[in-house]
Formats: sequence, structure tokens, C-alpha cells
Amino acid sequence: MAADSSKPRVLVLGGTGFIGRNFVHHLVAHDLAAKIRVADKVPPQMAWMNSRHAEAFSSPVVEFKHANLINQTSVENVFATDAEPFDYVVNFAAETKYGQSEPVYHEGIVRLSENCARTAARLKVHMYVELSSGQMVSSEKKPYKEDSKCDPWTNMARHKLEVEQLLSNIPDLNYLVVRPAIVYGLSDRQGLTPRLLIGTIYKYTKEKMKMLWTKDLHMNTVHVEDVCAAIWHLFTHGQCGQIYHLADKGNTKQGTISELVSKLFDIDYDFMGSILSTMAQVKMSSVVEDINDKHMAPWADACQRDGIANTPLTPFIDQELLYNKHLHMDGTKIEQTGFSYSYPELRLTCLRQILDDYIQLGLFPKCLLSGDVHYIPPSDYDDLVDQDGDH
Repeated sequence: MAADSSKPRVLVLGGTGFIGRNFVHHLVAHDLAAKIRVADKVPPQMAWMNSRHAEAFSSPVVEFKHANLINQTSVENVFATDAEPFDYVVNFAAETKYGQSEPVYHEGIVRLSENCARTAARLKVHMYVELSSGQMVSSEKKPYKEDSKCDPWTNMARHKLEVEQLLSNIPDLNYLVVRPAIVYGLSDRQGLTPRLLIGTIYKYTKEKMKMLWTKDLHMNTVHVEDVCAAIWHLFTHGQCGQIYHLADKGNTKQGTISELVSKLFDIDYDFMGSILSTMAQVKMSSVVEDINDKHMAPWADACQRDGIANTPLTPFIDQELLYNKHLHMDGTKIEQTGFSYSYPELRLTCLRQILDDYIQLGLFPKCLLSGDVHYIPPSDYDDLVDQDGDH
């Protein structure tokens, strides 16, 4: 079947990741592109995709190319085409794990993005969209805007800012930058899902969920479907060289998320407060290690009980994300281009959909939700043996 020449050709870099796969689904579901090429180092068959995303990738307009975009030869191969260059390119590819070393971030974020952007400029791509980070300013009193002075508060965000500055110096590059708040939705693993998993663990252990800091810590959010719709909108309605924030109108805070998780799993929760949390910050690395150990042990136990030998899900939260840093963003600039958010605030139904999706894929241990097993932490095993004489 011949491609529809009236529709654009789209290149999706990092397309099997969380946002990338949702973007491919968005393009296919709305019949927006004549051709979609997806480039990633992880093939779709190994990316833990649900049926919705797998079906999108099986569309005849979708082509997958295996590529490590740190390598310039791979980049050239991904951009190469017998026809006209791609009309639109979006770069979701990056090192997304927290707590990595400087060289890992430099290669996986800065070098990768520069390779792709310079190639897009040389081929005169109509619009190149770079996905950046919302962790550029920690502002408690007012949401920060696109023109605010940046002071990135994670190592990943520092390298993303370096990319933003680099793009502005590439000649002939038609580009814009998107900075999302915490992105959630189907296939989310690092946004809100770790907090969902932690909620199920406290249901499993029958304990109160306690968190650092207070309910007023800003943790602004945006649904992945709004991110996808916004990027497509910006291809034609965005202004070259501009930065656009993506954050819903709910002004999500830690208290908002905790209340929804509490309702979803019928658990109690509380916050340590500023004083105790500030004291804990003095020995933060050991505190975070204890917190993650407390969560990882029952998680491993539950996975073993349900026979889940391999899953991409983890309740582990990196130390960088547990400081008193606000993610407080103004996401209204993009609305001036005619865009509107379909998910204006975080809702319980969306969190439930994330969890249900992973349950259907067999990647989440359902025993965490049963409430009929009381988990005994390994540290308590000896006490139990002393009392009862055996296990």
C-alpha cells in the first residue's frame, strides 16, 4: 500500500521507552503519519509491552531499527531514507536511570542528543523536538516558568540543561524543547509507579506508610497521553528555539499522591515533617539505604510467592529524588499555542489503570493486594524462632 504523501514522516528516537511507545501508539491510533520509524537499543519484543502498544508497533506504517544512538554510524543509519528526509523527529532517547556517573550521563544524554540534533540540522528536518527535564528549578512559593533562571537539582537534569544550551548553538536546526513534570500513565515505571508499589508493600506488611518531608512538597504531574498530544501539536504550532513546560493544572503535591495511594490500597499514611527529615538529611545515604531495604525485601518476597522471576518494576527510589526539592512548574505557555490538557489533574482511575495493566502482563505480584498474608521482615525471623522454636 502506497504511503499517503499528505501525511508527514516521523522519526521517533528512543521509541520503545515509556513515552516513546505511547507516542507511537498516539500516531497510529489517530492515523497521523505516513511513515513512523522507531529507533531504540531495546527491541519491542524485549520491552515489556502491553497489547495496546505491541499492536501499534505491528502497524504497517511502523518500522523499527535497532540502534545505539551514542554511535554516530547508528545515527546516520537511523536517519537514512530513500525518500525525502523525515518531516518531524522527536528525541526521547537518553540515559534515564538516576544515580549514574558523570561519564554515563555525558555519553547517554549529551553526546547522544548532539549526534541526533546535528544530523537533523544537516538533513534540514522541519522540526526536531528534544525531551528535556522538569527538574530545572526547585521553587516552593510559585511555579517556575520557561524563562526562569535554571538551577537543576538532579545530575540528569544538569546534563539535560547542557543539551538545551547545545541545541541553541547548532546552525540550521529547527528545534524546540519540551520539559515535562512527572509523567505517569500506562507503562510508567519511574514516575509515580514506585510510589504505587510502595503503597502495595505497606498494605502487604500492614504498616503505616511514612514519607520524608511534608504533604506540601510539590510533585507536579502530567499524563503521558497529554505529553504525546502536546509533542504532535508542537510539531506544527510550536515556535522554533522555544522551551515548553508540560504540567497539568492539578498542582500535584506529595500529599495528593499519598492520599490517592492510601485510597487505592486502603492504608494509613503520614509524613516525617521538616524537622525530622532535615535531621535525616545529615546521613541521607544511610537513611535512603534503610528505606529502600525496607521496601525491597517484601517486594522480593512477594515476587517469589507469585513466581515472578523477572520484572522491570521496582519500588527502589534514588536518593536524588528524596531531598526537599520541589517540582513546581507553570504549564500554561503551551496553551497559548492552542493546546489544551485532556487530563487536568491526577485521578485515582489513572493510577488504577497503571497497576491493572502490570497485573495483566504478569509483572506485578498480586499477593501484595490480597491482604491475607502478613509479611515478616527477615530481621524478625530470629525473634520468631526464639519464641516458637521453629519457623
